[in-house]
Amino acid sequence: MGKAVRFSRYGGPDVLDVVEVDEPVPGRGEVVVAVETAAINPGEIGIREGVFADLWPAQFPEGQGNDYAGVIHAVGAEVNGFRPGDQVMGFAPRAAQAEFVRTKPERLARKPPELDWAPAAVIPGVGATAYAEVEALDLSQTETLVVSAGAGGVGSIAVQLARRRGATVLATGSRNSFDFLTSLGAVPVEYGDGLADRIRAATSKPVTAYLDHIGRGNVAAALTLGVAPSRINTLADGAAVTRHGVRAVGQAEADFPSVWEYLARLAATGEIAFPINAVYALEDVRAAYTRLAERHTHGKIVLAVGKMVRPTAP
Repeated sequence: MGKAVRFSRYGGPDVLDVVEVDEPVPGRGEVVVAVETAAINPGEIGIREGVFADLWPAQFPEGQGNDYAGVIHAVGAEVNGFRPGDQVMGFAPRAAQAEFVRTKPERLARKPPELDWAPAAVIPGVGATAYAEVEALDLSQTETLVVSAGAGGVGSIAVQLARRRGATVLATGSRNSFDFLTSLGAVPVEYGDGLADRIRAATSKPVTAYLDHIGRGNVAAALTLGVAPSRINTLADGAAVTRHGVRAVGQAEADFPSVWEYLARLAATGEIAFPINAVYALEDVRAAYTRLAERHTHGKIVLAVGKMVRPTAP
């Protein structure tokens, strides 16, 4: 038997349970991964609460989690390229928060041995998302980019990838996040009413690109600053995409193991960091999502599933 997160009705974190499930057996062309770490993401809250039930209804009892890292546990027939013991990263919708994941080899990327388990788990999700949106803007050294929610899971990676391209980066957040944003190479700007004026005061250069991760008027601020719609990308304001023609490039455009491996190499060599705010034990999944819902974390929250990762959260 193995353990997995399940919920049998829509609701708050209290509907989440860690239950025993049958250990999966790989079929032809499949592998089973013993999970070490699994990421948690804001979108999973909406799915569990039923916000997206019309688009992505739950199949109760429903699993949870998408991105994870672990070790190949078993290999089915006709599988080449992976063998038991290989360290991998993967993306398995509504299945990652479990001790075992059955998947296809093409949905796996190799994890560098020197890369810690916690950051490895978040690369296929927030890593790919940040990579896609930064690549879509094709930033140059002459540009000034604003990253909203720069201290968040996607934002903190986008800041670093944009800085690698040589762009000047301003990142919005609360004052409590300013030291963290500065450490990433960004100029911090407090979010809230009057944002466009504070951005103008923070730089003498015109803002040429904008990444919106939270909605809340960020697209409007970008347009007020004179940013062209084609240079604005939003992950949170679908209405603005229709109304203003801004872009909506996200994780789906970089959902490839080759991208995950590229980002993992950057992380393993210290060229970028995947900040981890806390690591919770799998059994503390309710507490982990309660903390995530507060939306004040810097970086990502991860679940420790296997035996090689020690939880750090209270």
